[in-house]
Amino acid sequence: MPRLTLIGFGAIGRSVYQRLQGHARLQIDAVVVSPRSLEATQAAVASGTRVCTEVPEDATLVLECAGHGALLAHVLPALERGVECAVLSVGALSEPGLPEQMADAARRGGAQLHLLPGAIGGVDAIAAARLAGLDAVTYTGRKPPAGWRGTPAQGLVDLDSLQAPFVIFEGSARDAALLYPKNANVAATLSLAGLGLDATRVRLIADPGVRDNIHEIDVRGAFGEMQLTMRGKPLADNPKTSALTVLSALRFLENRVAAVTL
Repeated sequence: MPRLTLIGFGAIGRSVYQRLQGHARLQIDAVVVSPRSLEATQAAVASGTRVCTEVPEDATLVLECAGHGALLAHVLPALERGVECAVLSVGALSEPGLPEQMADAARRGGAQLHLLPGAIGGVDAIAAARLAGLDAVTYTGRKPPAGWRGTPAQGLVDLDSLQAPFVIFEGSARDAALLYPKNANVAATLSLAGLGLDATRVRLIADPGVRDNIHEIDVRGAFGEMQLTMRGKPLADNPKTSALTVLSALRFLENRVAAVTL
C-alpha cells in the first residue's frame, strides 16, 4: 500500500479525501496545506491523518490538488527525492521552462510524474495519434457565467447580466492557461498530449444558456479525425472545477493498487 500524501485540501482535495475514507487498499497518510490552514485541516481529517506544511520524508506517492504554486513548492522537491507524483494542475506547465524543469527533477530522482487528464477524456487517443502526426487540435470550453467569476473575464463583460454567449478568450493553449489557470487545465492537458502549448488553439466562452461545463475537442491528423463533446457537472463546492476532475484522481489512485488497470 503506498504512503499517500495529498497536497491541498480545497474543494478537490476534500472530495478525494472523503471518497477514500474506509477504502481497503488506499489511505491518505498525510495532507499538505499552508501554515494558516493547519488547524482547520486537522480538525476536518481523521485522527490518523498527519497534517503538515511539507511532503513527509516517508511519502511514496503524492497527489497534487492545490493549484499551480504547489508544483514548485512541493512536487518538484518530492520528485528530486524520488517520490512518484501525480498532478491535476497541469495548466501550470504552460509556464516556459517548467515542463523541462519537472522532467529533469523526475530523472534526477528516478521518479515518475503523472499528468492526470482531470476534466477531459480522449487524452489517450490524442497521445496515440500524435505518434503518426497531428495537423490540428482545437479546444472550445463553454461554462456558465458563474464559472468565470474571479478571472480576467470580469473585465471584459458583465457576467451577471450576460444574455448571450460571449467569447472571453481566443488564442493559444499557453496563453489560455496563463490567463485562466483555474479554468484552462483542460487546454493545457490536451496540448501536452498533442501539438504543444503554442500550436493548440483554444476558445473560452461564457454562456448563460448552459448549466454544465462543456468541453469540445476537434483533432485532425494522419490517424483520421476525432470530435468529442463532454458536458461535465461542476463540483458542488467550486463551479470552476468539473466533478470529473475528482474522479480522474480517484481512477489514477485505484490503478496504483489494482491487479488490472484500464
